[in-house]
Formats: sequence, structure tokens, C-alpha cells
Amino acid sequence: MNDVRDLVSLGVLGSFVPRDVVDQAISDAGCEAKRSGGKLPPWSVVYLTMLMALYPDDDYEELADRLAPLVAWGHEAIDLPASSGGVTQARQRLGYEPVKRVFEQVCVPVADTVTGGAFLGFRRLMAIDGFETEVPDTPKNLQRFGRSGGADEAGSGYAKVRVVGIAECATRAVISAGIAAVVGKGTGERSLAGSLWDGLEPDMLLMADCGFYSWGAWAKASATGAGLLWRVGEPLGLPLINWLPDGSYLSLLTNPDLPKGRRQGLVDAARAGAGIDPDQGHLVRVIEYDVPDRGEDDDELIVLITTITDPLEASATELAETYHRRWDVETAFDRIKTHLRPTSKVLRSQSPDLVIAEIYGMLLTGWALAKLICDAATEMDTAPGRVKYKRAIRIVRRHATRPAAFSP
Repeated sequence: MNDVRDLVSLGVLGSFVPRDVVDQAISDAGCEAKRSGGKLPPWSVVYLTMLMALYPDDDYEELADRLAPLVAWGHEAIDLPASSGGVTQARQRLGYEPVKRVFEQVCVPVADTVTGGAFLGFRRLMAIDGFETEVPDTPKNLQRFGRSGGADEAGSGYAKVRVVGIAECATRAVISAGIAAVVGKGTGERSLAGSLWDGLEPDMLLMADCGFYSWGAWAKASATGAGLLWRVGEPLGLPLINWLPDGSYLSLLTNPDLPKGRRQGLVDAARAGAGIDPDQGHLVRVIEYDVPDRGEDDDELIVLITTITDPLEASATELAETYHRRWDVETAFDRIKTHLRPTSKVLRSQSPDLVIAEIYGMLLTGWALAKLICDAATEMDTAPGRVKYKRAIRIVRRHATRPAAFSP
């Protein structure tokens, strides 16, 4: 039986994040080196940013030493910087845009049809969620991100950054992300999610918790053709169109900007079987069920809405069971927060652009680990969730920058 170690030789960095993709991202961002040779050319800084996540307790000088195999792989004469200041300057020259572009280009779903628990029918299970991370309280970071206690509070506390991302449930591979401060207009999870809907694909089933629902979000996400399975709050108000054989029912989401009488007219039209203009309403299927023993006086009512309106495609029971896979995205982010960050739990970057680059480096490295684990699980004929994540990281850290891990 193959082992995780057998796949490390394929190269977590060099194979999963190809040099040509890195070079193209740098070119597209207009960040090419001003002259040949020199210290830490732009392509090497992208890999260094990934190494920052893989070795969070290493200082810059140690990370520069780990770059040596990559330098040899690049067939370039480079004088590695002898101080942390040289690494900082190289990172500042690069900025965050190339790392972001590499993340967007490389990080795609990694499960295939034989990956256990990856699909419901033909739909790939995906989920959206967010997390926050603390960054150094330098003047520039505080000005850009604000203190964790709020923009107007002068008390102690680090600057804090919010990340919202979409992940593949079975593999915990994060495939898209938005980054912002935790305070200020347009920095909430729902606002950040708005930049991610266009990346959805028709073969996906995206799950989301209550905080992500709005009329506009549902309209934009469903317009991609992706399947949606979202939890909503009880106050939403979901008129009955008709009952379905499995106990779920059809309802209509109506544009809240329409007059109340017009919205009722749309509900009546839907009950009569008429088509509905998607700018005015969306037919959805509603699944309601109780979760007992929640430590409260009453059982908790879970209300889900979905674009899958045909019970023959997925029954209410199947969808209710599938929704609880949404928690896999929290596992994905917990891995990044717990294992791909400094033990101090504060990122190392002292300025906003470098903070954003560091976070995209974490996400990129997290994706590479998820792919490695998925490939190993496939080789071992098991589900990715059964591969021990901490052990995989230990193995990768021992092998990731060996020369054999990279191919020209």
C-alpha cells in the first residue's frame, strides 16, 4: 500500500504550483524583475511566501536557506539575502497581486469521481464560510484593518483580517477567497462572499449558513447554474406553493424591492404553474427538520432552501444529511488557522500588502496539502478525511524543499 511519503516526491510546491504559472502571474501583475540575477527574483518570493506558511516558526534567514533547492531548480545565479531586511524588501517589491493570481489560477477542486464523499449525484459538494486572523498592530496595519475591538476603539488588541472562502467538502481544499478588514463598510462575510459567486460551476452544490443569505446573493449565485443548499432564518417567510411527496415543499423567494401586492401576485402565479421572471422571484424547495437535544427548551428548527426542486434528484432526507457536510469547510479553515500560522497566532507581516500576500500564501499551501492528501487517499483507496493531517504536514515539512521535489 502506498503512503503519503510516496507522493511527497512529486513535489508539493514544484509540481502542484508550477513555475510557468508563477511566471505568468508575475508577468500579468507587472512585477517582473528589473534586471537579471540579483537577490530573490519574483518567482522565488512566491515560493518563499508558501514556505512561510509551511514553516511558520522559521525566521526570514532560515526561510531563505530553505529556498536554496528552488534556486538550483530555477537554474539561476542568485545571491540569497543574508538578512531579514533583504527578504522583506523582496516581498515588498513583489506585493500581493502575483500570489493572489497564482492562488486563483492553481486552486481548483481536487476530488475526482472515486474520492469518497465528494459528490451528491453529479454535484460536487462545496461550502462557504469565513474566519478571522490577527496581524501585527503596526501603524499601517491598524490604519488599513483597524483593531479587533472596533475601528473607533483605542484599547489593546491586534489588527484583525477577515477571510471568506469556498472549499471542497471532501478534501477541504479552499478554491476561492476574499480578504478584508473586520470593520468598515463592505467588510462583512456576506459582502466578501459577493466576489466569489462568479467562480461557481454548474456541477457544484454550494452549502451556506444563515449569514450568507440575501435576495441578491441567492440571485447571483443561482444564476451561475450551480446547485445551492442554504440554511435560512425562520423570519424569512416562505409561502407554500405546493407540497412534495417527501415532506418538503416548493416556495417562492420574491424580490424585496417589489411592492407587497406584486409579491403576492407572483406567489399566486407560481401556485397556478406560471413561469416567474428571475429578476422578480425564484422557485425554491424548502426542507425543514428539528435537531433534538440542543440544550434548549425547544428543539432547534433547521430550515433549508435549495435549487434542487425535484425530489427524485435528491430526497429531503438526503439533502438534510448532506447539509451537515457544510461543517467540513470549518475543518478546512481550522487547519489553516491552527497548523499553517505562527504558534503566536499572529501573522508576521508588518504592512497590509504583505499581510494579504501572507494569507494567500497560507491558502495556497493549504490547497497543495489538500491535494497531496487527496492523491494519497486515492492511492490508498480511502477517503481524504482518513489521512492524518498533522502527520502529512510533518512529512511535507521534511521533504518539501529537497531538490528531487522539483522538476524543470
